[in-house]
Amino acid sequence: GSSKKKKTEAGVALVEIPLSERTGLSAKVARIWEGRLNGGMSKASPTGPEDFVVSVEVNPSPGLSTDKPVSIAKMLREGGVDVVNIADGPRATVRMSNTALGEVIQRELSMETIIHVCCRDRNILGLMSDLLGNYSRGLHNLVVITGDPPKMGDFPKATAVFDMDSVGLLKMIHGLNTGLDPAGNQFAGQAKYFCATGAEPGAVDYEREIRRLKEKIAAGADMVMTQPVYDASVMRRFLDDVASFPKPVPILLGLCPLVSSRNAEFLHNEVPGMSVPQNIRDRMASVG
Repeated sequence: GSSKKKKTEAGVALVEIPLSERTGLSAKVARIWEGRLNGGMSKASPTGPEDFVVSVEVNPSPGLSTDKPVSIAKMLREGGVDVVNIADGPRATVRMSNTALGEVIQRELSMETIIHVCCRDRNILGLMSDLLGNYSRGLHNLVVITGDPPKMGDFPKATAVFDMDSVGLLKMIHGLNTGLDPAGNQFAGQAKYFCATGAEPGAVDYEREIRRLKEKIAAGADMVMTQPVYDASVMRRFLDDVASFPKPVPILLGLCPLVSSRNAEFLHNEVPGMSVPQNIRDRMASVG
């Protein structure tokens, strides 16, 4: 079909492909989101798997094998999970490329993946090259983050690139979705990336977090994936604030069950963006 166009100084930008036509995941998100906006679906009591999108983080194991994460992804698929999301060197650790694992899972299980893309390890040229290559490999669902600094990982002296932050990377991907390269020039083709971004509802500097999230959505984020939240009032405040944005977007709420007091303390003290309230940590400590 024909694409609508609008002129820029350097080239002609195409209008982005609708979410309903980009990926299987984006189509489901769009259907649920539009149903809520139009009042066609009960906001009070959604009950079935078609009322929610469920994604579980599955990361590469240390070493060369993909057997364990693929086995986990298979179990999740059989349990009704829509998609697995794969981090990009979480906590600055060295693991197999998340794009390699994503390609294996999609090929072997016919299950969609969400690939994390961070700005820590690649300059603009490397990021652009990866985005073009990953698109050709069928990795069309992304979550864009700035990335954890190397000093918190196994190789603290590794060089951190950070040519851009998550806002800049979202703008780059939005450009690809409108047929333009980072310089604003037309290139052959038009991407159909479905692009999420992260948010921390319990951020210490909450006003800055909300301000940054507005910038990310304006830059092209299609969906928000939150860090896990353990306080309902914190989540309600966040949902209300995002609903008042000039461009509200779907939100995928992060959940992370706590398995022990040690686990709760680790998440609170060692994982960036995670906050477990003191009263919950005290309750976990009381039962071990």
